Amino acid sequence: MLEDIQVLCHSSIKMNKGKVIYIDPFKIDENYNDADIIFITHDHYDHYSEDDIDKVKKADTVIIVPEELLTKVLRKGFRQEYIITVEPNKKYMAEGIEFTTVPAYNTNKQFHPKENEWVGYIIEIKGVKYYIAGDTDITEENKKVKCDVALVPVGGTYTMDFKEAAYLINEIKPKIAVPIHYGSIVGKMQDATDFIKLLHPTIKGTILMK
Repeated sequence: MLEDIQVLCHSSIKMNKGKVIYIDPFKIDENYNDADIIFITHDHYDHYSEDDIDKVKKADTVIIVPEELLTKVLRKGFRQEYIITVEPNKKYMAEGIEFTTVPAYNTNKQFHPKENEWVGYIIEIKGVKYYIAGDTDITEENKKVKCDVALVPVGGTYTMDFKEAAYLINEIKPKIAVPIHYGSIVGKMQDATDFIKLLHPTIKGTILMK
């Protein structure tokens, strides 16, 4: 289920599963311009980075963004027909791929207010559901997520820390859990390791960030 999936840096993810998909591209090391779809969770600079979007987008890339980012991506040069705006708790389709939005917000901090309607995504590819949590704490909504693979923030400060992330994963019980959102702006490699140690034995914890 993790073949052809990379955590490039921080929360930047690349999936090559028939379609080339990037989620929150950030600190991309060269011009690939190979994205079929780009998913953006919210507009903070380490998730919506126009410089990095330029390195992965091509002429017909579809970009998926929360509603508030529409003006920015239009100004960036994306044509309306290649933009999908989303809101929480909805199902969508892009390039033959089904996905669902999950609210992503803080419950005990002010960085990611619920009213901003920022999101995580459950992306279904060939029958496998991948949950990319976005910047979030544990919420009533994400405790109900059903997925096979979960990629969750563990770095703390702006999101869940590794203990909270492990609690969430043990609650929703995916087959595989991958830590993200550490090692660059916040969080240490040790957070990823400690997260995996706290997982229930039936859940495979895997570090993908090089």
